[in-house]
Amino acid sequence: MDILFLVFQQTMFFSIPLLIVALGGVFTERSGVTNIALDGMMIMGAFTSIFFINRMGDTMSGQGLLILAILIATATGTVFSLLHAYAAVNLKADQIISGTALNMFAPAFAIFTARMIQENGVQQINFINSFRISSVPVLGDIPIIGGLFFRNAYITTYIGLAILVLSVIVLYKTKFGLRLRACGEHPHAADSVGINVYRMRYAGVMISGALAGLGGLVFVVPTSTNFNATVSGYGFLALAVMIFGQWKPLRVLFAAFFFGLMKTIASAYSVIPILSTSNIPSDIYKMVPFIATLIVLAFSSGASQAPRAVGVPYDKGSR
Repeated sequence: MDILFLVFQQTMFFSIPLLIVALGGVFTERSGVTNIALDGMMIMGAFTSIFFINRMGDTMSGQGLLILAILIATATGTVFSLLHAYAAVNLKADQIISGTALNMFAPAFAIFTARMIQENGVQQINFINSFRISSVPVLGDIPIIGGLFFRNAYITTYIGLAILVLSVIVLYKTKFGLRLRACGEHPHAADSVGINVYRMRYAGVMISGALAGLGGLVFVVPTSTNFNATVSGYGFLALAVMIFGQWKPLRVLFAAFFFGLMKTIASAYSVIPILSTSNIPSDIYKMVPFIATLIVLAFSSGASQAPRAVGVPYDKGSR
């Protein structure tokens, strides 16, 4: 049973950041803008928030410090996403090139800045992880469920699940969600009934930036005690989760959990009895998440139905 709890908890640690970032991708692509810069936005959010934790760790600790870091990561991702929004919406630039440029810029900026402001030119930012909740009062005592969800957990897990619920409500139960989806499917029709397509697309990109920045922090905190200007390609993996989830939040949840399980197998195979006793080289396990990505996309991408206007710059004067 202890092994089951460990595997499930590790899966949640890897699944929640994928879920948050993939939901960000859903918002931006539902608005009609392709955003492959999710990886770069994760790096920027993680960099600023982890640096904040590093500097404030001597005076603050626990959940208060983590919540402030969450706000910083979210704000950083939002601001950084404005570069992509301006290029895609105002300049009508190629959205793939814009996203690629931001993905190249983010790690370079994080490395350069870390070396400039830290002693001895060190690029790695260390922090003390004081954020793990050993047991949630009352809930942690519930048989089985308590061990799975409410012990050795992080507040970011519950924030991720709350974002999922809010995403479903916003996309399908509000006027904003209807207008956002209309701009991604038929922007000219949306414009004809008075919807500001440019504003809605800005909103979609900014939401994706906020969630990607948050996802960067959520990825680093449970899995490491330092940040080295990388999120291990999780932004690109989140794109695969989004496509596999058919741009629908609830399906994205299951896709994120699947890829999180694959990542757990890759990183924690040594504590799983069946896998640890096999003679399979460790490098093969490390390849599992990416092999799974290729297989899933090969079988699911053909049936995927992306928003019709995604990736197409909107020109109000054209029809």
